[in-house]
Amino acid sequence: MLGLLFLFALIHSGGAALRNRAESIVGARVWRLIFASASIPSAGILIGYFIAHRYDGVRLWNLQGVPGMVQLIWILTAVSFFFLYPATYNLLEIPAVLKPQVRLYAQGIIRISRHPQAIGQILWCFTHQLWIGSSFTLITCAGLIAHHLFAVWHGDRRLKAKFGNEFEEMQRNTSVIPFLAILDGRQKLIWKEFLKPSQLGIVIAVGVLWWAHRLIPLASEGFFVSQLGEVLR
Repeated sequence: MLGLLFLFALIHSGGAALRNRAESIVGARVWRLIFASASIPSAGILIGYFIAHRYDGVRLWNLQGVPGMVQLIWILTAVSFFFLYPATYNLLEIPAVLKPQVRLYAQGIIRISRHPQAIGQILWCFTHQLWIGSSFTLITCAGLIAHHLFAVWHGDRRLKAKFGNEFEEMQRNTSVIPFLAILDGRQKLIWKEFLKPSQLGIVIAVGVLWWAHRLIPLASEGFFVSQLGEVLR
């Protein structure tokens, strides 16, 4: 698992580091397609391996029968998705329908945390480790959190190199720790910035994932692969 995590981090963060140079050679759209064709399959393999082995190793605790635990896990996981997929993220740039661009944002979820993906990943890891409680999941979460903490430093470094004083101004007025900049007066929440269609998309995605979770045991046992084999035969 650590090997797969390292490979994913190398592709994801390495691709981000190469972005400016690569785009100057092949263009923004072509580089996005190259990056996505490597990053998305590596993430898929990582997720599939995690699903299949999530209970491997030592069971450190089992809180699945505690009253209210299911509701707590789902609420916190849903919140993590609002950080993982912020409203400022332009989904049409993933398949290069729109020209991919690097921008500075200081609205919406960025007012709460300058690195919402890192906060969302930490929250996702906390909820899934709390629910599963295995040593394998603990190692997985440690690797994911380490990568995202590196991405905080790496992302700030790349934005500073690209935007200079403009990024430094944004950095002074935002915080990585959620709500810190709001509490100390550097930021304030503007709720209308969160009223965007993409937020509805996240709500729908959470609902789909809630429904699909019942299929995870079947997927981890190779049910779909065996059924596909039967169809092909």
